[in-house]
Amino acid sequence: FNDTATTEIYTLSLHDALPICKVEFLDTSLRDGEQTPGVNFSIKEKIAIAKQLEKWGISAIEAGFPAASPDSFTAVQEIAKVLTKTAVTGLARSVKSDIDACYEALKDAKYPQVHVFIATSPIHREFKLNKTKEEILEAIKEHVSYARSKFEIVEFSPEDATRTELDFLLQVVQTAVDAGASYINIPDTVGFTTPAEYGAIFKYLIDHVKTDRKIIYSPHCHDDLGMAVANSLAAVKNGARRVEGTINGIGERAGNAALEEVAVALNIREDYYQVESPIVLNETINTSELVSRYSGIPIPKNKAVVGGNAFSHESGIHQDGVLKNPLTYEIITPELVGVKSNSLPLGKLSGRHAFVEKLHELGLDFTEEDIKPLFAKFKSLADKKHEITDADIRALVAGTAVENPEGFQFNDLRLTTNADETISAAVSLRNEEGEVLEFLANGQGSVEAIFNAIDKFFNQTVRLTSYNIDAVTDGIDAQARVLVSVENVDTDTIFNASGLDFDVLKASAIAYINANTLVQKENAGEMGRAVSYRDLPQA
Repeated sequence: FNDTATTEIYTLSLHDALPICKVEFLDTSLRDGEQTPGVNFSIKEKIAIAKQLEKWGISAIEAGFPAASPDSFTAVQEIAKVLTKTAVTGLARSVKSDIDACYEALKDAKYPQVHVFIATSPIHREFKLNKTKEEILEAIKEHVSYARSKFEIVEFSPEDATRTELDFLLQVVQTAVDAGASYINIPDTVGFTTPAEYGAIFKYLIDHVKTDRKIIYSPHCHDDLGMAVANSLAAVKNGARRVEGTINGIGERAGNAALEEVAVALNIREDYYQVESPIVLNETINTSELVSRYSGIPIPKNKAVVGGNAFSHESGIHQDGVLKNPLTYEIITPELVGVKSNSLPLGKLSGRHAFVEKLHELGLDFTEEDIKPLFAKFKSLADKKHEITDADIRALVAGTAVENPEGFQFNDLRLTTNADETISAAVSLRNEEGEVLEFLANGQGSVEAIFNAIDKFFNQTVRLTSYNIDAVTDGIDAQARVLVSVENVDTDTIFNASGLDFDVLKASAIAYINANTLVQKENAGEMGRAVSYRDLPQA
């Protein structure tokens, strides 16, 4: 064609004729994400996250590894009871007792699934499993068949698939399909592969596995080389129809593919990937911030999609372009992912009705019983801030929903500067019965003195490994979110915790109290550790 306009019309008509396929999303924040050092979600936090993931549109949630510990079993069981639209799956090694544990934990799930795996790469076969190829194929046949006898939907994963010989990987997948698996996950367990290589693996398997059933293939990518999202998208481009990952990319080592980035990429570049997802994109910010708060891992300012700078423009040329037309430098609008303009500003004169309307506007979950304590916290904050932002409200609701729900709570804090320039901190805590106890300690600075006083109260051996301050919003009147990591010296367990307050020192005290409460629970045997399958004997 010589006529440009005619060419463009013809091209668009061809594009529009292409079929749009649906792609599912499986979130493993509560299983693989909890293997992040320091992340230990309580059961109440896991339920809150699971409900938000369902609201976000996640197709399936890998709720945990039921055989790992009683706490993991209970968490999967409780999540299975509350979800009504989203499938719930449990992880199992190729061990019948693991599969049985999944079956028992998921009895109440409306849509139960099981995820069975075994390692297949040469290095895993030799050094971890000490099994031959034939023995691994036999184990797959036996355990996938057993899982299929208990579950309608069985997912199978060859662990370390991207370092497995391609011809053997085909044998592995064919064996799993023949045994009854309907989902095949190809994990890049150590973040080793590249997009071109990974896409080629999916195309090869889809083209060569023989079956008369519908088989759905999925990527599960780790980010060791910074390519987890790119690899996941390459898998979709080559036929994968379910994507696995975590919110904010949390996970062991460098983490997993960030599902919010994958979801937005598929939306913005639907022209290229030709798929649509069930994700409710305007719930993305709520989902991301909830997981950040409960995991104790802050969202980097420059993170794609949900970072604080995602919609900021420093360059004068960029600012000028955005003012004239946002599409000059913004391919993602803030509204797409749930960052809304403050259409209903709140302040100290705002009433209960306006506050509740704001909760509805932001799509936050709450009950009638929640409103009274939430509104009280809002009024307290409004006395200190001229204007309450949406980010303030999200942080307030998340903090009230689950913040050290059991044990001692922060009550008050007083600081004194001594003649030798040291600081004295008097920290008071309140127990569940309302009794207040106060402890006094000195330090070279305010935070050190506060933490020393809290150490006196808990009287346990902990080591502070990380201390970070993050502002919920911009400006001098921003709420402070403090994130700490502490190590239980007796068990080498790392715990993350956070605290939120208008006063950064009070937020520091709250965070450190919450972290010590987690250590106290572990020492008392009340907390199941976030156990990885790698901590257990292998099949």
